[in-house]
Amino acid sequence: MAASFHTARAHSFNAAAAQYAANRPSYPPALFDTIEELAGRPLTGARVADIGAGTGIATALLHARGAEVLAVEPGDGMAEQFRRTHPHFPIIRGDGNDLPLLTDSTDLLTYAQSWHWTDPARAVPEACRVLRPGGALALWWNTYALDIPWIAGQVARVAEHFKDYGAHPAVEVNGNGARAAQADPTGRLDFTHRVVRWSRRVPVDTHLANIGSHSLFLVAGQAHTAHFLTEERRILLQHFPDGTVEETYDVELLVALNT
Repeated sequence: MAASFHTARAHSFNAAAAQYAANRPSYPPALFDTIEELAGRPLTGARVADIGAGTGIATALLHARGAEVLAVEPGDGMAEQFRRTHPHFPIIRGDGNDLPLLTDSTDLLTYAQSWHWTDPARAVPEACRVLRPGGALALWWNTYALDIPWIAGQVARVAEHFKDYGAHPAVEVNGNGARAAQADPTGRLDFTHRVVRWSRRVPVDTHLANIGSHSLFLVAGQAHTAHFLTEERRILLQHFPDGTVEETYDVELLVALNT
């Protein structure tokens, strides 16, 4: 049951790809500066495969930094939205457990908000196979800054409202924050962990559409989700009476070299 529910959540994004593309947060320039530092090379000219590319948020930013990027995405709906948004970027179908890429073919593999949908026992050897010697694997997640009271309160409310759907405090809406032991239980890779804080200001409805695009909300059903979002809108307007929400994120970044 747990495996089938995990699969259902992984595929739930395909029906909400446009919502995901329009409302999910991006990533700050400092994140890519840190990736370059830890990978030991610039992104300019690097051969990069962005795995679980979704609608192309990270792919576009990597391209803007000068990387030669190939997107890899398993989902029909997400791949369709990717092609609609980024018609000139190459994209192929596949996932991290069985990469459709040649051995020693990339300088950098990136997983933006997607490593937790893989089986690390399969994904780690695949990453090491595809990366050239000295190449780097970069995993990252936008996680909510729980030291900010309104964010901590929202995470707690999500955990309570969606507890029958497997929600846990400080995990679900918090973006599946990464740690090296979780990313690679085998210990084969030597990850360096960094946190990059950033924020964005968005209308309250954009914020609600953002959290509503998370898999937990998508599998819970429209009525259950709508009830939460209606009440959450009321609470948020008490914190942000002008209707503009300041979302603060800690990007959890893990980078390992393929030695």
